[in-house]
Amino acid sequence: MALRDKLRKNAAHHLQPGETIQSVFCAQTTSQYFALISYWIIILSNAYRVVVVTDRRILVCKSGRLSMTPVKEILRELPRGTRIGQPSGLWWRCETLGERLYINKRFHKDVNAADAVVAH
Repeated sequence: MALRDKLRKNAAHHLQPGETIQSVFCAQTTSQYFALISYWIIILSNAYRVVVVTDRRILVCKSGRLSMTPVKEILRELPRGTRIGQPSGLWWRCETLGERLYINKRFHKDVNAADAVVAH
């Protein structure tokens, strides 16, 4: 099963009746560049987040420390009109979702897709 499909499946139990997922992507709380200083910083301080963008709201969900696919609990709920931002670089630092998150380049197209719906 593809990563995004697994994320959608795991997030489904947090949706309201009739709510649909428009975009889903992973983020983490610590920059990977800290690994250059010490690998232990990443292991001890990093946590994964799953961002679920629906037709009604944006959910920032707790995932875990070792795996990014579980969707354990909703940490934050934001209005659907919230613009996430224009990602760039290998690890983009996002501060519009209630905490500083680092989003890898592989998920930049998902961020852009979520913001494209708001623009219309």
